[in-house]
Formats: sequence, structure tokens, C-alpha cells
Amino acid sequence: MSELTTGQLKPVGSILISQPKPQRSPYFDLAEKYGIKIDFRQFIQVEPVSFKEFRKYRVSPSDFSAIIFTSRNSIEHFFRICEEMRVKMPQETKYFCISEAIALYLQKFIVYRKRKVFFGKRSILDMKDSFMKHKKNEKFFLPCSNLGAKRVVAFLKDNEFDYQEAVLYKTVASDLSDLENITYDMLVFFSPLGIHSLYENFPTFLQKETRIAAFGKSTCKAVTDRELNINIQAPMPNVPSMTMAIENYLKESNTRK
Repeated sequence: MSELTTGQLKPVGSILISQPKPQRSPYFDLAEKYGIKIDFRQFIQVEPVSFKEFRKYRVSPSDFSAIIFTSRNSIEHFFRICEEMRVKMPQETKYFCISEAIALYLQKFIVYRKRKVFFGKRSILDMKDSFMKHKKNEKFFLPCSNLGAKRVVAFLKDNEFDYQEAVLYKTVASDLSDLENITYDMLVFFSPLGIHSLYENFPTFLQKETRIAAFGKSTCKAVTDRELNINIQAPMPNVPSMTMAIENYLKESNTRK
């Protein structure tokens, strides 16, 4: 991790969080405590794949007896396509969700108690036993984004499942052109897509004295791949959250005499 040295530390007066503005957040407490401006802006957005685009797969959701969901977006866009095709999924359909939170979200679209729903903790491997029990009798459908679901696909291929994947939605860079002449002392990123969006909007971006905070290994790699310096990194030992990491930095940069 690259950091500004103590001699280079400069006060932070403004921070841009590359996420939608929440109703409640510990970032609001940081803004009040240190008297700084914290803005939120979504750097990436989800766009639906049209029914016309989906038709190129030459399949119908009802062709499959088991559906695999990896996110809330995959659920929303699967049932959107079903509605556009006027397809009603049979009660016998089985649903495999990567996590319990995703499985609970499924309740918005189906009568949960009348369906067979399986879920893991966080990974496809958590559900290996459930998948293997239904391998012979089910045909699986994997709705995903343009970024794919590599781990899930690898699992299905390695275990020779009968499956079909289809892109139902796209994750793309948001239009940030209105920020062109606005500067922030710190930019905070939570995924490699945020970094991609930054350069999609501002190809000539130079870090200069802008502090960069990155959450997660893949985000950090995306930052360093662009030859940028990471000034704040999370999670780290004893620093599990980004807000904690930022506050630790502010204690040094904004309270020095």
C-alpha cells in the first residue's frame, strides 16, 4: 500500500463516495465530526437487456427446471423477462440462491412457501451437496450480467451440469460528465468497476494530491494497475470497514498541528 508520508499529509475537506447516497450511514457521522463535505455518486449502473437481445439465446425461462440466482439484480431481470415473455414459472421450479439474503429477496416474486428454494452462505461451493443431489434430473438456467458469473460457471462445467447461461442485464459506467470541473480531496472505491468508470468518464485523470481509498483486493489491484497510489485501504487487520479506515486517516490528516 502506498501512503502519503506524515510530512505529506494534508487535511481532507471533501470526499466522494462512489456509491448511491444511503438514508443512514456512518459517513454522515464522519462529515459532522470532522466538518468535511462527503458526497455520494454511483459510478456504475445496471441496464436491462432488451427482450429482443434475449431472444438470440432461443430459450424460454420455462425450458428450465432449476434457476440459479447470484444477486438481486439477477432475480429482478429474470422475472422481468418472464413478464415480457408472458411466462409463468411452474410451482415445481427449483431455485438455487448463492446466499440467504438473495433467497429472501426472491419472496418479492414468488410464493416462497410453495417453492423449493436452496441457498448457501456466500459461495456456490456452499451448495455443492444440494446441486449434486439434483444434477441428474434438472436443467439449470443461470441469468447473469455482461460480467458473467465465472465461479458458478466453472463449478457447473467442472461437474458437467446441464445448464444454460444468459445475459439479462449489463453493468456499465455511469455518466459522470457533470463532475468534470469538480475536485475532491479523496475518492473512495469499492470495486474495480468504479475505477473503470472513472477512466471511462475521465481518460486523462491524474491523481496529483487526490487521496484514493480502496476496499478489497480486487479494487486495490485495479487502482495499482492504473499506476495510482492507494492512500487508504480496507479491510485491514483491526480495520474491517472503510469508514473506520477513513477516520483513522482523518485523525492524522485533519487534526495535526
